[in-house]
Amino acid sequence: MALVPGTRLGAYEVLALLGSGGMGEVYRARDTRLNREVALKVLPEAFSLDPDRLARFKREAQVLASLNHPRIGAIYGLEESNGVQALILELVEAQRSRIESRTVRFPLTKRFPSRGRSPKRWKRRTSTASFTAI
Repeated sequence: MALVPGTRLGAYEVLALLGSGGMGEVYRARDTRLNREVALKVLPEAFSLDPDRLARFKREAQVLASLNHPRIGAIYGLEESNGVQALILELVEAQRSRIESRTVRFPLTKRFPSRGRSPKRWKRRTSTASFTAI
């Protein structure tokens, strides 16, 4: 179930979609009780009906609650509203990398055997790959 900005999930008001993946969607939301921004990780509706996936989602909440490390975002709670399951997580803003917009180019050299030739006469193919740091 995709949530649109303005949707309320318990005491949380959805502001925007941050991303989606295999285990659900993550939204930026406002905690109306404490007046702070949080991240909501919402379990897809199809997974909410699967007891194994639901158990896995709850285990994830318990594991996050047991961790305390400066590089791991905190969990504030587990919310269920109108059949929607969500983890309430600390919203961590991404820091911009120094190389964010820099493109890195380097040659990739590989050897591939050619048909009908012995390994001594492998062809050499060189290509250039470019990657942009995000």
